[in-house]
Amino acid sequence: MGARIVVAGASMGGLRAAEQLRAAGWTGAVTVVGAEPHMPYNRPPLSKEVLAGKAPFASLAFTPKASVADVDWRLGTGVTSARLADRVVVLEDGTELPFDGLVVATGMRPRRLRCPGPLAGRHTVRTIADAQGLRDELTRPGVRVVVVGAGFIGCEVAATAVALGAAEVTVVDPLPLPMVGPLGELLATALLRRHEERGVRFALGAGVAGFEGEDRVTGVVLDDGTVLAADVVVESVGSVANTEWLDGNGLDLSDGVLTDEQLRVGGLPYVVAVGDVARFPNARYDGVARRVEHWSIPTDTARHAAKALVAHLTGVDAGLAPFAPLPTFWSDQHEFRLQSFGAPGLGKGDVRVLDGDPGADVLVGYHRDGSLVGVVALGGQAAVGAAARYRSELLKQPALTAQGIPT
Repeated sequence: MGARIVVAGASMGGLRAAEQLRAAGWTGAVTVVGAEPHMPYNRPPLSKEVLAGKAPFASLAFTPKASVADVDWRLGTGVTSARLADRVVVLEDGTELPFDGLVVATGMRPRRLRCPGPLAGRHTVRTIADAQGLRDELTRPGVRVVVVGAGFIGCEVAATAVALGAAEVTVVDPLPLPMVGPLGELLATALLRRHEERGVRFALGAGVAGFEGEDRVTGVVLDDGTVLAADVVVESVGSVANTEWLDGNGLDLSDGVLTDEQLRVGGLPYVVAVGDVARFPNARYDGVARRVEHWSIPTDTARHAAKALVAHLTGVDAGLAPFAPLPTFWSDQHEFRLQSFGAPGLGKGDVRVLDGDPGADVLVGYHRDGSLVGVVALGGQAAVGAAARYRSELLKQPALTAQGIPT
């Protein structure tokens, strides 16, 4: 049998890995394995345009490049275990796939609340099936919606539910402001005001103790005893890395899959990780390994990891510098957009308004040790354009020391 690379995971990261393996010169076999029955598709619209009925589910599918026309896609059966020393992965149907190189691209799954109460009427948003089921519920007349979690997806779903005409939309979160973790207090306060002006209610500083109802949920019980009436609950309380299949291989799986600066896993040059499951040090900022759950990361990691893997398997020195991406994210909520470049989370101790006003369109800069490390725009197209103009400045920033930087 000829040489083969197995890509474990058939979402965006898996597709980009296959494409980048070919771009890096790999001519051997490539097998992509995925638990979902669908070819790779775009997930961000699930909580926005698709959920709102503005885009069909069929529009989500990526168009693979011609270079991966010969890739072997094994869909509807995920990876259950791996023996990395033997270079074998085992699938749900019992198939054992030998490999010369392995790409870990199994991504994340939604975290679920472990509270007493019925399961019916409680939703997450991660897959096409999730969005289909939730849309059917949100379009019911007079529906009362409780969203648990005021992060990216929670705020996007709340905005979509209001636009669909839900009778009540309430967002619950133990933190004092929506998206305060990635944005900091200044922008989170501005975001809260915008949502409230459009009819979203918030129960902040509160946790969920349980759910009321017999066969399906009828209410959400908060930890202070308050009960919020609910016909539909959306749980948006974070993600869990799909790494259980790698247990027993001596890897650091404490938060995703730990990699080195070339995205290699566990000191094994024939195993790399891509996408939001990878926890990697970003040489642009410091030596602290972090996972990044942004849309740009699957492509960025796939490009670098493919070069590193192919270089090892072919014995050709790729001369790769340490991986140093510029993270990028955006979030559409109501009629405005959040647009970010860089790592604002590293500069929340020194936040400055660069342009505009928090009460209107605004551009905010995040600084660490006096240096700009991230920008976030909140507002319309003008604010988004202003953020994009800082991208080149952020790319020019020299690597910063990890000394004194919290993990």
